[in-house]
Amino acid sequence: MNDSHIALLRSLHDEHAPALWRYVRRLTGDDELSRDVVQEALLRAWRNPKVLEQGPTAARAWLYTVARNVVIDERRSARARWEIGSERLPERARSDHSDSALDAWLVADVLTQLTPEHRAVIVRAYYMGQSVAELAVALDLPEGTVKSRLHYGLRALRLALEEKGVTGR
Repeated sequence: MNDSHIALLRSLHDEHAPALWRYVRRLTGDDELSRDVVQEALLRAWRNPKVLEQGPTAARAWLYTVARNVVIDERRSARARWEIGSERLPERARSDHSDSALDAWLVADVLTQLTPEHRAVIVRAYYMGQSVAELAVALDLPEGTVKSRLHYGLRALRLALEEKGVTGR
């Protein structure tokens, strides 16, 4: 589409969209649906540039015809027949912390099955936020040993969770 078509479409919108919306609003009684119908009519005009070249009177008649047909199609659709509108919005979903509480309970239970050495580094690293260097100093261990205990402790934790039926997420 070239610049002249864009200019014609823009002028078509500016000149006819408000009146077209009022016309569709009278047909539907619904502000939002009216906006959607006007947008659809203008979109179809954009897709069919020959309409724009016929002159403002013919383009206006074409837009009104398209809008009326879109309203008719909407009323015939299954959505219009089966959906029930509501003035009130449904309740908002409330956050449910039960899943995270159950997860924490399950992990705490599985942590008790680990060796004290593995449990200590996992709890300090993941729950207390200590780094490998901080763990090495606090536990009086070489950093390599701390890394090894973290690796094997997490592996044992994963296996214990899998035994309880928890799969990787």
